Amino acid sequence: MVTESHSLTGTDDPSLGPPPGCPAHGKGPGGLRRLYGPEAEDLGAVYEKLRAEHGAVAPALLHEDVPIWVVLGHGENMHMVRTPSQYSRDTRLWTALQDGTVKPDHPLMPIIAWQPICCHAEGDEHLRLRGAVTSAMSTIDHRGIRRHINRATQHLVNKFCEEGRADLVAQFAEHLPMAVMCEIFGMPDEYNDRIVHAARDMLKGTETAIASNAYIMDVLMRLTVRRRADPKGDFTSRLINDPAQLNDEEVGQHLRVVLIVAYEATANLLANVLRVVLTDPGFRAQLNGGQMTVPQAVEQSLWDEPPFSTILPYVAKQETELGGRRIRKGDGLILGMEPGNVDPRVRPDLKANMQGNRSHLAFSGGPHECPGQDIGRAIADVGVDALLTRLPDVQLDCEEHELRWRASISNRHLVELPVHFAPKPQQDVKARPAYAVPSQNPSDWQVGRPQPQTAVPEPAAPAPAQMPTPMPVPAPRPGVFRRLQRWWRGM
Repeated sequence: MVTESHSLTGTDDPSLGPPPGCPAHGKGPGGLRRLYGPEAEDLGAVYEKLRAEHGAVAPALLHEDVPIWVVLGHGENMHMVRTPSQYSRDTRLWTALQDGTVKPDHPLMPIIAWQPICCHAEGDEHLRLRGAVTSAMSTIDHRGIRRHINRATQHLVNKFCEEGRADLVAQFAEHLPMAVMCEIFGMPDEYNDRIVHAARDMLKGTETAIASNAYIMDVLMRLTVRRRADPKGDFTSRLINDPAQLNDEEVGQHLRVVLIVAYEATANLLANVLRVVLTDPGFRAQLNGGQMTVPQAVEQSLWDEPPFSTILPYVAKQETELGGRRIRKGDGLILGMEPGNVDPRVRPDLKANMQGNRSHLAFSGGPHECPGQDIGRAIADVGVDALLTRLPDVQLDCEEHELRWRASISNRHLVELPVHFAPKPQQDVKARPAYAVPSQNPSDWQVGRPQPQTAVPEPAAPAPAQMPTPMPVPAPRPGVFRRLQRWWRGM
């Protein structure tokens, strides 16, 4: 049965707002809740109020009181992303854009505006563009990338290990993904503080965001020209030489999408996992005791704090029904990853362990599911493991309630994560490990279950196929050095 819905096409009388003193005072036209402004500082709380008031699909207002549906239910979100015959990512179909409700200078226009990229394409064009990206992704050497993630982690830790203090957001989480993505793209020399700052700045909507975006595009277009003339074995070259025959503009725009989405999502994921490790004694105890591995900890974080909380908009291609609501042709909808992940029908107990369950919405689903999710997982798995093995005594250097976030409708980004630890010497990231660390004790950092034939030194490179499980080794025993030599050489 389809229930009557609030109109998202302007038929509600905006004069029928709540009177002063009414509990609904502060809402927008028609009494709808806003997803921006003072009333929406805690969007998680707003989503739960919407769920209580409207169920799995709720009417709400975007910036400048643009009407939109918020999909809060896990099943409803999955249905929407998996039904391209009814729901599209082509924003040109959105009635609010067609009739001028969304103005050209709308603050979310960088997200809303249609672009000639696979994220907004449909049908044969989507297959062509998405197929090229997916094919190029499939050629990435995951074994080699895991080694690079480890080396990049050691390089970043070397910069602050002697100080005994660090900000794991600014000095680690915001740098590691960019270092790895520059390597994957075939532009390792472009990795520096400037490109990291530009990637962060262009997502903040600052006065310099346009200039930062221009800088990123200039870097990527110059890379495209170089690789068109001199192809290598990197992601960029594979994208250029794909049978889909993308032109330079299409290549550059898709490089931008992959770079920025992968960067922002993985930076948030790293920060979220490290914050929970540092603030939740039970979570850390599970890792220390081997009841949880780092990959399982990452997956738990993807349930609890998805790197992107929403994606918008999807657009209804025809009149349809979702979650008991009548959705009109041209209505816009928000893919609610964060609220969908805490749908009480899927997670009645939010404290329950979600190990082994990958049905979260963190990477979306359907035709537009994130094609680089395995790279994001690898950066988080290897980076967190290597950092915590290197700094086993790391502790939060402030009270938990002092931590601050920068929030938007798209995500929630931890501003800083100050920590302290006993100063450590720098490590030669290219040196062959000579011995296992005998000084660790059961209270030191360890993850996973002991592997009978693996003795792990201070990390310098990840294992050939999967990260080995670090474990304390009481003393070297015959054959350890020879096994380490074999491990280092990838045998």
